[in-house]
Amino acid sequence: MTDAFSHNPAKSRYELKVDGRLAFADYQRSGHRLVIPHVEADPALRGAGAAGRLMKYVADTARSEGMKIVPLCSYASAWLRRNDPEMIA
Repeated sequence: MTDAFSHNPAKSRYELKVDGRLAFADYQRSGHRLVIPHVEADPALRGAGAAGRLMKYVADTARSEGMKIVPLCSYASAWLRRNDPEMIA
């Protein structure tokens, strides 16, 4: 599997392409907070860890920009609680 992480500001989302398939996290910026209302992965990627890798990239990006994450999406919230709780705003 080949991962390609990118920021798509035109769609206000972070994207992870895995072998031509897409997982994405919609976002809104509010001051020093990155609000994540929705995370979605192509059905073919589900169960393969793509959404988790996407969230790792998103958390690393937020950290590098001095931001905290407000996870409105249940998946994003669960992932952050398990893997990177200090990033939760």
